[in-house]
Amino acid sequence: MGGGLSGRPPGAVLPREFFDGHAPEVAPRLLGCVLRRDSPEGPVAAVITEVEAYAGLADPASHAYRGLTARNEVMFGPPGHAYVYFTYGMHFCVNLVCEPAGAVSAILLRAGRVVEGAGLAAARRWPPPDGEAGPGHGARRHPERDLARGPARLCQALGIDKALNGADAVDPQSPLRVSAGPDGPVPAAQVRAGPRIGISQAVDVPWRFWLDGDDHVSQYRTFTPRRSRS
Repeated sequence: MGGGLSGRPPGAVLPREFFDGHAPEVAPRLLGCVLRRDSPEGPVAAVITEVEAYAGLADPASHAYRGLTARNEVMFGPPGHAYVYFTYGMHFCVNLVCEPAGAVSAILLRAGRVVEGAGLAAARRWPPPDGEAGPGHGARRHPERDLARGPARLCQALGIDKALNGADAVDPQSPLRVSAGPDGPVPAAQVRAGPRIGISQAVDVPWRFWLDGDDHVSQYRTFTPRRSRS
């Protein structure tokens, strides 16, 4: 039985038992929590506004559906760890592992609202051209909502890459961790659910969850196969 947020003070790192449950049950409870990345350049933190659940061996849309590989090994480990993967030859995405080791389910973090380190996040998202000012450059030219709206943008804004694959997100000393949000648990009435994005299998399963009315949520698009280059 997974642990909830009741009684957790804002900013407290989530306990490992929070992630003990099945991913589709844990995923909506992650909304409103804060993902924080500490790096030599400085900290960036974002309130999680959108997630997707993947049920491992029972879910044809999951990276773990066909079993253990070098790429998805972290998903087979203990809960609360980050599974970071590289996709389309250009982007990183971050997931949080759920259920006891071997159960294999995870939650993709799809979007967030940056609440700390916005200048650094903007510099990562929109590097300034040579000769122009650094921090704040991108923030002046692009909508704030686009800082971390989408899984690849979230990773870019927070500086998450393959080096953080396997990071323990429930360790208070970890460079990547998740904590209780500033406003406590999100009321169920503020959570919406629908089909996941960018998948070609199990397309109608409603395991994407987001904060209703939040403009930091990514836009829904049905899956379109990538064209092969001739």
